[in-house]
Amino acid sequence: MNKEIIAAVNYNLNQANELLTQIDVETYVNESVGPFFSSIGSHLRHTLDFFNCLIDGLDGNKIDLTARKRDNTIATNIDAAKDLIQNIQETLFRFKDINTNYLVHVTDNLGQGNTEINYTLESVLSHANSHMIHHFAMIGYILHSLNINVNIEGFGYNASTPEEQRKSK
Repeated sequence: MNKEIIAAVNYNLNQANELLTQIDVETYVNESVGPFFSSIGSHLRHTLDFFNCLIDGLDGNKIDLTARKRDNTIATNIDAAKDLIQNIQETLFRFKDINTNYLVHVTDNLGQGNTEINYTLESVLSHANSHMIHHFAMIGYILHSLNINVNIEGFGYNASTPEEQRKSK
């Protein structure tokens, strides 16, 4: 697997882990922020589900992004989330030397029912990483709304966002 993509995913998973060391469980499960009233834990669980789907489908070359486990324990228990992050990182490192020059069949729902899309393994992993950053931005919104500051450089910003446009450095 592309080592740069694995490094980027690992960097962002480390940011998630750092977030979990800086907030308490009350903040993690807080659903008071509109307009969606979702918790930090539910956003993190959702992004980790994406990676689980990817990992679960590697051996059979069929990744089903609609087959998320939606384990509420991950959304409510910080230690369970940390354990899952570690498991995902360890699994991705075990796959880092595999060939990625083939298509994987990915099932997703784009809003009109399930459809199968062909990706390279690198592209679906890159997509999962971008998806995670997108949810980090929503987590940043929740933290801001709760007046909670975390000290994680660049958290919630895509790497392509110019430094001068980042409000939380």
